Amino acid sequence: MSNLIAPHGKEERLMPLLLEGAELEAETERAKSLKQIRMTSRETSDLIMMGIGAFTPLTGFMTKADWQGVCDKFLMEDGTFWPIPITLSTDDEEVKEGDELSLVDDETGTLIATMQVSEKYTIDKEYECQAIFKTTDLEHPGVEKVMKQGKYNLAGPVKVLSESYYPEQFKGLYHRPAESRKIFDELGWTRVAALQLRNPMHRSHEYLAKIAVEVMDGVYIHQLVGKLKPGDIPADVRVKAIQALVDNYFVKGTVVQGGYPMEMRYAGPREGLLHAVFRQNYGCSHMIIGRDHAGVGDYYGPFDAQKIFNEIPKGALKCQNLNIDWTFHCYKCGGMASMRTCPHGKEDRLLLSGTMVRKTLSEGGDLPAEFSRPEVVAILQEYYANLEEKVEIKLHGAATGEVKK
Repeated sequence: MSNLIAPHGKEERLMPLLLEGAELEAETERAKSLKQIRMTSRETSDLIMMGIGAFTPLTGFMTKADWQGVCDKFLMEDGTFWPIPITLSTDDEEVKEGDELSLVDDETGTLIATMQVSEKYTIDKEYECQAIFKTTDLEHPGVEKVMKQGKYNLAGPVKVLSESYYPEQFKGLYHRPAESRKIFDELGWTRVAALQLRNPMHRSHEYLAKIAVEVMDGVYIHQLVGKLKPGDIPADVRVKAIQALVDNYFVKGTVVQGGYPMEMRYAGPREGLLHAVFRQNYGCSHMIIGRDHAGVGDYYGPFDAQKIFNEIPKGALKCQNLNIDWTFHCYKCGGMASMRTCPHGKEDRLLLSGTMVRKTLSEGGDLPAEFSRPEVVAILQEYYANLEEKVEIKLHGAATGEVKK
Protein backbone atom coordinates (compact mmCIF):
# COMPACT_ATOMS: atom_id res chain seq x y z
CA MET A 1 0.00 0.00 0.00
CA SER A 2 1.51 3.31 -1.08
CA ASN A 3 1.69 6.23 1.33
CA LEU A 4 2.36 8.73 -1.43
CA ILE A 5 0.08 11.64 -2.23
CA ALA A 6 -2.96 10.67 -4.33
CA PRO A 7 -3.05 11.63 -8.01
CA HIS A 8 -4.90 14.78 -9.10
CA GLY A 9 -8.65 14.71 -9.70
CA LYS A 10 -11.80 13.43 -8.05
CA GLU A 11 -10.97 9.74 -8.59
CA GLU A 12 -7.50 10.07 -7.02
CA ARG A 13 -5.97 7.43 -9.28
CA LEU A 14 -3.66 7.59 -12.27
CA MET A 15 -5.52 7.59 -15.58
CA PRO A 16 -2.98 6.84 -18.34
CA LEU A 17 -4.42 6.87 -21.86
CA LEU A 18 -1.62 4.89 -23.51
CA LEU A 19 -2.83 1.65 -25.10
CA GLU A 20 -0.81 -1.57 -24.83
CA GLY A 21 -0.68 -5.05 -26.32
CA ALA A 22 -3.41 -6.25 -28.70
CA GLU A 23 -5.48 -3.11 -28.13
CA LEU A 24 -2.53 -0.96 -29.23
CA GLU A 25 -1.93 -3.07 -32.34
CA ALA A 26 -5.59 -2.95 -33.38
CA GLU A 27 -5.92 0.82 -32.86
CA THR A 28 -2.65 1.51 -34.69
CA GLU A 29 -3.92 -0.48 -37.67
CA ARG A 30 -7.29 1.28 -37.56
CA ALA A 31 -5.57 4.68 -37.48
CA LYS A 32 -4.23 4.09 -41.00
CA SER A 33 -7.73 4.53 -42.39
CA LEU A 34 -8.53 7.75 -40.48
CA LYS A 35 -8.20 11.36 -41.55
CA GLN A 36 -4.83 12.71 -40.38
CA ILE A 37 -4.22 15.87 -38.37
CA ARG A 38 -0.67 17.18 -37.98
CA MET A 39 0.25 18.45 -34.51
CA THR A 40 2.79 20.95 -33.24
CA SER A 41 5.52 19.75 -30.89
CA ARG A 42 3.65 21.33 -27.97
CA GLU A 43 0.44 19.49 -28.80
CA THR A 44 2.38 16.25 -29.23
CA SER A 45 4.06 16.61 -25.85
CA ASP A 46 0.73 17.40 -24.15
CA LEU A 47 -0.73 14.27 -25.74
CA ILE A 48 2.13 12.12 -24.46
CA MET A 49 1.65 13.62 -20.98
CA MET A 50 -1.97 12.45 -21.17
CA GLY A 51 -0.82 9.07 -22.43
CA ILE A 52 1.49 8.34 -19.51
CA GLY A 53 -0.98 9.64 -16.91
CA ALA A 54 0.98 12.79 -16.07
CA PHE A 55 -2.05 14.89 -17.03
CA THR A 56 -4.50 12.80 -14.98
CA PRO A 57 -7.51 13.19 -14.97
CA LEU A 58 -7.67 14.59 -18.53
CA THR A 59 -9.18 12.20 -21.07
CA GLY A 60 -8.49 14.31 -24.13
CA PHE A 61 -8.21 17.83 -25.47
CA MET A 62 -10.39 20.46 -23.79
CA THR A 63 -13.81 21.69 -24.86
CA LYS A 64 -14.64 25.37 -25.20
CA ALA A 65 -16.33 25.35 -21.78
CA ASP A 66 -13.19 23.80 -20.29
CA TRP A 67 -11.00 26.36 -22.09
CA GLN A 68 -13.12 29.26 -20.83
CA GLY A 69 -13.22 27.97 -17.26
CA VAL A 70 -9.48 27.36 -17.13
CA CYS A 71 -8.72 30.84 -18.48
CA ASP A 72 -11.21 32.56 -16.15
CA LYS A 73 -11.02 30.67 -12.86
CA PHE A 74 -8.60 27.69 -13.13
CA LEU A 75 -11.52 25.24 -13.34
CA MET A 76 -12.72 22.88 -16.07
CA GLU A 77 -16.45 22.50 -16.69
CA ASP A 78 -16.70 19.53 -14.29
CA GLY A 79 -14.99 21.50 -11.51
CA THR A 80 -11.54 19.92 -11.92
CA PHE A 81 -8.74 22.37 -11.11
CA TRP A 82 -6.50 23.04 -14.10
CA PRO A 83 -4.33 26.15 -14.69
CA ILE A 84 -3.48 26.13 -18.43
CA PRO A 85 -5.64 25.12 -21.44
CA ILE A 86 -4.65 21.82 -23.07
CA THR A 87 -5.91 22.20 -26.61
CA LEU A 88 -5.45 20.94 -30.17
CA SER A 89 -5.84 23.27 -33.14
CA THR A 90 -6.24 22.94 -36.90
CA ASP A 91 -6.99 25.04 -39.98
CA ASP A 92 -8.80 22.12 -41.61
CA GLU A 93 -12.27 23.35 -42.59
CA GLU A 94 -13.52 19.83 -43.37
CA VAL A 95 -13.12 18.33 -39.91
CA LYS A 96 -16.50 18.06 -38.22
CA GLU A 97 -17.88 16.90 -34.91
CA GLY A 98 -18.10 13.11 -34.73
CA ASP A 99 -15.09 12.58 -36.99
CA GLU A 100 -12.41 10.10 -35.95
CA LEU A 101 -8.87 11.29 -36.56
CA SER A 102 -5.31 10.07 -36.40
CA LEU A 103 -2.98 12.57 -34.71
CA VAL A 104 0.55 12.77 -36.09
CA ASP A 105 3.54 14.78 -34.86
CA ASP A 106 4.34 17.28 -37.60
CA GLU A 107 8.11 17.26 -36.99
CA THR A 108 8.78 13.53 -36.83
CA GLY A 109 5.77 12.13 -38.73
CA THR A 110 5.10 9.75 -35.81
CA LEU A 111 1.55 8.55 -35.23
CA ILE A 112 0.82 9.51 -31.63
CA ALA A 113 -2.91 8.95 -31.05
CA THR A 114 -6.44 8.65 -32.36
CA MET A 115 -9.23 11.01 -31.40
CA GLN A 116 -12.99 11.34 -31.73
CA VAL A 117 -14.01 14.95 -32.24
CA SER A 118 -16.69 15.98 -29.77
CA GLU A 119 -16.52 19.71 -30.51
CA LYS A 120 -14.97 22.10 -33.03
CA TYR A 121 -14.75 25.70 -31.85
CA THR A 122 -12.94 29.00 -32.15
CA ILE A 123 -11.30 31.00 -29.38
CA ASP A 124 -10.09 34.53 -28.73
CA LYS A 125 -6.34 33.90 -28.81
CA GLU A 126 -5.45 37.29 -27.34
CA TYR A 127 -7.82 36.62 -24.44
CA GLU A 128 -6.07 33.31 -23.72
CA CYS A 129 -2.65 34.95 -23.88
CA GLN A 130 -3.64 37.73 -21.51
CA ALA A 131 -5.19 35.26 -19.07
CA ILE A 132 -2.36 32.72 -19.13
CA PHE A 133 0.78 34.74 -19.92
CA LYS A 134 -0.34 38.19 -18.68
CA THR A 135 0.76 39.60 -22.04
CA THR A 136 -0.04 39.53 -25.75
CA ASP A 137 3.52 40.45 -26.72
CA LEU A 138 4.64 38.23 -29.60
CA GLU A 139 8.20 38.31 -28.24
CA HIS A 140 6.96 36.01 -25.48
CA PRO A 141 7.58 32.44 -26.76
CA GLY A 142 4.35 31.09 -25.30
CA VAL A 143 2.26 33.89 -26.79
CA GLU A 144 3.89 33.36 -30.17
CA LYS A 145 2.83 29.70 -30.19
CA VAL A 146 -0.77 30.41 -29.19
CA MET A 147 -1.09 33.12 -31.85
CA LYS A 148 0.24 30.68 -34.48
CA GLN A 149 -2.37 28.05 -33.59
CA GLY A 150 -4.90 26.98 -36.21
CA LYS A 151 -8.26 28.70 -36.67
CA TYR A 152 -10.20 25.96 -34.86
CA ASN A 153 -9.74 23.99 -31.65
CA LEU A 154 -10.76 20.33 -31.61
CA ALA A 155 -12.01 18.72 -28.41
CA GLY A 156 -12.52 15.06 -27.69
CA PRO A 157 -11.26 11.88 -26.05
CA VAL A 158 -7.99 10.36 -27.23
CA LYS A 159 -6.32 6.97 -27.35
CA VAL A 160 -2.55 7.37 -27.14
CA LEU A 161 -0.47 4.99 -29.24
CA SER A 162 3.10 6.22 -28.85
CA GLU A 163 5.48 8.06 -26.54
CA SER A 164 7.55 9.07 -29.59
CA TYR A 165 11.34 8.94 -29.12
CA TYR A 166 11.37 9.75 -25.39
CA PRO A 167 11.64 6.24 -23.84
CA GLU A 168 14.54 5.28 -26.09
CA GLN A 169 16.44 8.58 -26.27
CA PHE A 170 16.17 9.18 -22.52
CA LYS A 171 16.28 5.60 -21.31
CA GLY A 172 16.78 5.43 -17.55
CA LEU A 173 15.76 9.07 -17.10
CA TYR A 174 12.33 9.27 -18.73
CA HIS A 175 9.65 8.25 -16.21
CA ARG A 176 5.98 7.59 -16.37
CA PRO A 177 4.21 8.64 -13.13
CA ALA A 178 3.65 4.99 -12.18
CA GLU A 179 7.42 4.45 -12.44
CA SER A 180 8.44 7.42 -10.29
CA ARG A 181 5.86 6.42 -7.70
CA LYS A 182 7.33 2.93 -7.59
CA ILE A 183 10.82 4.38 -7.08
CA PHE A 184 9.64 6.60 -4.22
CA ASP A 185 7.79 3.70 -2.58
CA GLU A 186 10.89 1.51 -2.78
CA LEU A 187 12.96 4.27 -1.16
CA GLY A 188 10.36 4.63 1.60
CA TRP A 189 9.65 8.26 0.71
CA THR A 190 6.27 9.86 1.41
CA ARG A 191 7.21 13.56 1.52
CA VAL A 192 8.79 14.25 -1.87
CA ALA A 193 9.73 17.67 -3.24
CA ALA A 194 9.99 18.20 -6.99
CA LEU A 195 12.70 20.49 -8.35
CA GLN A 196 11.72 21.76 -11.82
CA LEU A 197 14.67 22.19 -14.17
CA ARG A 198 15.16 23.33 -17.74
CA ASN A 199 18.82 24.34 -17.17
CA PRO A 200 21.84 22.47 -15.80
CA MET A 201 22.03 22.84 -12.02
CA HIS A 202 24.05 25.80 -10.85
CA ARG A 203 24.82 26.45 -7.18
CA SER A 204 21.43 28.09 -6.47
CA HIS A 205 19.62 25.01 -7.80
CA GLU A 206 21.88 22.82 -5.70
CA TYR A 207 21.11 24.97 -2.65
CA LEU A 208 17.35 24.77 -3.27
CA ALA A 209 17.56 20.98 -3.52
CA LYS A 210 19.60 20.69 -0.34
CA ILE A 211 17.19 22.89 1.62
CA ALA A 212 14.42 20.52 0.52
CA VAL A 213 16.50 17.44 1.41
CA GLU A 214 16.68 18.75 4.99
CA VAL A 215 12.90 18.83 5.43
CA MET A 216 11.67 16.14 3.02
CA ASP A 217 12.27 12.42 2.61
CA GLY A 218 13.81 13.14 -0.77
CA VAL A 219 13.96 15.40 -3.80
CA TYR A 220 12.88 14.53 -7.33
CA ILE A 221 15.15 16.46 -9.70
CA HIS A 222 12.65 16.49 -12.52
CA GLN A 223 13.82 18.02 -15.74
CA LEU A 224 12.09 18.80 -18.96
CA VAL A 225 13.27 16.75 -21.94
CA GLY A 226 10.79 18.27 -24.41
CA LYS A 227 11.43 21.13 -26.80
CA LEU A 228 12.92 24.39 -25.50
CA LYS A 229 13.50 27.84 -26.95
CA PRO A 230 16.64 28.76 -28.96
CA GLY A 231 19.70 29.18 -26.74
CA ASP A 232 18.57 26.73 -24.06
CA ILE A 233 20.91 23.80 -23.36
CA PRO A 234 19.68 20.48 -24.84
CA ALA A 235 18.44 17.74 -22.57
CA ASP A 236 21.25 15.21 -23.12
CA VAL A 237 23.85 17.78 -22.00
CA ARG A 238 21.78 18.78 -18.97
CA VAL A 239 21.31 15.14 -17.96
CA LYS A 240 25.06 14.55 -18.00
CA ALA A 241 25.78 17.75 -16.06
CA ILE A 242 23.12 17.11 -13.43
CA GLN A 243 24.25 13.52 -12.93
CA ALA A 244 27.82 14.74 -12.33
CA LEU A 245 26.48 17.02 -9.59
CA VAL A 246 24.28 14.32 -8.04
CA ASP A 247 27.15 11.79 -8.01
CA ASN A 248 29.63 14.15 -6.37
CA TYR A 249 27.68 16.51 -4.13
CA PHE A 250 24.56 14.75 -2.81
CA VAL A 251 24.16 11.97 -0.25
CA LYS A 252 23.17 8.77 -1.99
CA GLY A 253 19.46 8.03 -1.64
CA THR A 254 18.36 11.64 -1.07
CA VAL A 255 17.70 12.62 -4.68
CA VAL A 256 16.32 10.95 -7.81
CA GLN A 257 16.77 12.40 -11.28
CA GLY A 258 13.92 12.03 -13.76
CA GLY A 259 12.70 13.48 -17.04
CA TYR A 260 9.30 14.33 -18.49
CA PRO A 261 8.25 15.03 -22.10
CA MET A 262 6.39 18.33 -21.79
CA GLU A 263 7.29 21.47 -23.70
CA MET A 264 7.85 24.74 -21.82
CA ARG A 265 5.23 27.45 -22.21
CA TYR A 266 7.18 30.00 -20.13
CA ALA A 267 3.91 30.97 -18.46
CA GLY A 268 5.48 31.87 -15.11
CA PRO A 269 2.86 31.68 -12.31
CA ARG A 270 0.32 29.64 -14.27
CA GLU A 271 3.01 27.19 -15.32
CA GLY A 272 4.14 26.86 -11.70
CA LEU A 273 0.64 25.61 -10.92
CA LEU A 274 0.71 23.19 -13.85
CA HIS A 275 4.07 21.90 -12.64
CA ALA A 276 2.51 21.19 -9.24
CA VAL A 277 -0.50 19.44 -10.80
CA PHE A 278 1.49 16.90 -12.75
CA ARG A 279 4.16 16.51 -10.04
CA GLN A 280 1.30 15.40 -7.78
CA ASN A 281 0.60 12.71 -10.36
CA TYR A 282 4.28 11.74 -10.29
CA GLY A 283 3.97 11.25 -6.51
CA CYS A 284 5.42 14.53 -5.23
CA SER A 285 3.84 16.07 -2.16
CA HIS A 286 5.62 19.41 -2.64
CA MET A 287 6.76 21.61 -5.51
CA ILE A 288 9.81 23.81 -4.98
CA ILE A 289 8.98 27.34 -6.13
CA GLY A 290 11.93 29.67 -6.17
CA ARG A 291 12.76 32.90 -7.99
CA ASP A 292 11.34 33.45 -11.50
CA HIS A 293 9.80 29.98 -11.71
CA ALA A 294 9.02 29.09 -15.37
CA GLY A 295 9.48 32.71 -16.37
CA VAL A 296 11.02 34.33 -19.40
CA GLY A 297 12.26 37.89 -19.88
CA ASP A 298 10.71 40.41 -17.49
CA TYR A 299 7.06 39.46 -17.92
CA TYR A 300 6.61 38.33 -14.31
CA GLY A 301 7.73 39.44 -10.89
CA PRO A 302 10.40 37.19 -9.33
CA PHE A 303 7.94 35.62 -6.86
CA ASP A 304 4.65 35.79 -8.75
CA ALA A 305 4.73 31.99 -9.07
CA GLN A 306 4.71 31.74 -5.26
CA LYS A 307 1.88 34.25 -4.82
CA ILE A 308 -0.46 32.53 -7.26
CA PHE A 309 -0.77 29.48 -5.00
CA ASN A 310 -2.71 31.74 -2.62
CA GLU A 311 -5.09 32.83 -5.40
CA ILE A 312 -6.43 29.44 -6.51
CA PRO A 313 -9.61 27.82 -5.15
CA LYS A 314 -9.09 26.43 -1.66
CA GLY A 315 -8.34 22.70 -1.66
CA ALA A 316 -7.91 22.63 -5.44
CA LEU A 317 -4.41 21.19 -5.28
CA LYS A 318 -2.98 18.64 -2.87
CA CYS A 319 0.64 19.17 -3.92
CA GLN A 320 1.89 22.05 -1.77
CA ASN A 321 4.27 24.80 -2.80
CA LEU A 322 7.61 24.82 -0.98
CA ASN A 323 8.57 28.48 -1.31
CA ILE A 324 12.24 29.40 -1.12
CA ASP A 325 13.48 32.98 -1.22
CA TRP A 326 16.01 34.50 -3.61
CA THR A 327 19.28 32.59 -3.25
CA PHE A 328 22.83 33.70 -4.04
CA HIS A 329 26.45 33.40 -2.98
CA CYS A 330 27.34 35.86 -0.23
CA TYR A 331 31.02 36.67 0.11
CA LYS A 332 30.60 37.87 3.71
CA CYS A 333 28.59 34.81 4.72
CA GLY A 334 31.17 32.70 2.93
CA GLY A 335 28.68 30.55 1.03
CA MET A 336 25.19 30.17 -0.36
CA ALA A 337 22.44 32.12 1.39
CA SER A 338 19.01 33.63 0.80
CA MET A 339 17.24 36.90 1.48
CA ARG A 340 15.85 35.30 4.64
CA THR A 341 19.22 34.20 5.99
CA CYS A 342 21.73 36.82 4.79
CA PRO A 343 21.88 40.27 6.45
CA HIS A 344 24.41 41.76 4.01
CA GLY A 345 23.99 44.14 1.10
CA LYS A 346 23.79 43.40 -2.61
CA GLU A 347 27.40 44.50 -3.08
CA ASP A 348 28.40 41.36 -1.15
CA ARG A 349 26.21 39.03 -3.19
CA LEU A 350 26.79 37.12 -6.41
CA LEU A 351 23.43 36.44 -8.07
CA LEU A 352 23.24 33.16 -9.95
CA SER A 353 20.98 32.33 -12.88
CA GLY A 354 20.78 29.78 -15.66
CA THR A 355 20.60 32.61 -18.20
CA MET A 356 23.84 34.10 -16.89
CA VAL A 357 25.52 30.68 -17.01
CA ARG A 358 24.46 30.13 -20.62
CA LYS A 359 25.45 33.63 -21.72
CA THR A 360 28.89 33.50 -20.08
CA LEU A 361 29.79 30.07 -21.42
CA SER A 362 28.35 30.68 -24.89
CA GLU A 363 30.64 33.70 -25.20
CA GLY A 364 33.68 31.68 -24.13
CA GLY A 365 33.90 33.24 -20.68
CA ASP A 366 34.89 31.59 -17.42
CA LEU A 367 32.43 31.07 -14.61
CA PRO A 368 33.40 31.99 -11.04
CA ALA A 369 33.75 28.96 -8.78
CA GLU A 370 30.74 30.26 -6.84
CA PHE A 371 28.52 29.83 -9.90
CA SER A 372 28.80 26.14 -10.61
CA ARG A 373 30.72 23.01 -9.63
CA PRO A 374 33.83 22.32 -11.75
CA GLU A 375 32.51 18.95 -12.97
CA VAL A 376 29.41 20.71 -14.33
CA VAL A 377 31.35 23.59 -15.88
CA ALA A 378 33.64 21.17 -17.74
CA ILE A 379 30.66 19.42 -19.36
CA LEU A 380 29.05 22.72 -20.37
CA GLN A 381 32.30 24.15 -21.72
CA GLU A 382 32.76 21.09 -23.93
CA TYR A 383 29.21 21.52 -25.26
CA TYR A 384 29.69 25.19 -26.12
CA ALA A 385 33.13 24.57 -27.64
CA ASN A 386 31.59 22.11 -30.11
CA LEU A 387 28.50 24.22 -30.86
CA GLU A 388 28.52 25.17 -34.53
CA GLU A 389 25.70 27.72 -34.49
CA LYS A 390 25.73 30.29 -31.70
CA VAL A 391 22.50 31.82 -30.36
CA GLU A 392 22.62 35.24 -28.76
CA ILE A 393 21.45 35.04 -25.16
CA LYS A 394 19.93 38.18 -23.71
CA LEU A 395 20.04 38.96 -20.02
CA HIS A 396 16.80 40.03 -18.37
CA GLY A 397 15.97 41.50 -15.00
CA ALA A 398 15.52 38.19 -13.21
CA ALA A 399 19.05 37.21 -14.24
CA THR A 400 20.72 40.43 -13.15
CA GLY A 401 18.79 41.40 -10.04
CA GLU A 402 17.07 44.40 -11.64
CA VAL A 403 13.51 43.15 -11.31
CA LYS A 404 10.04 44.40 -10.67
CA LYS A 405 8.66 43.52 -7.27
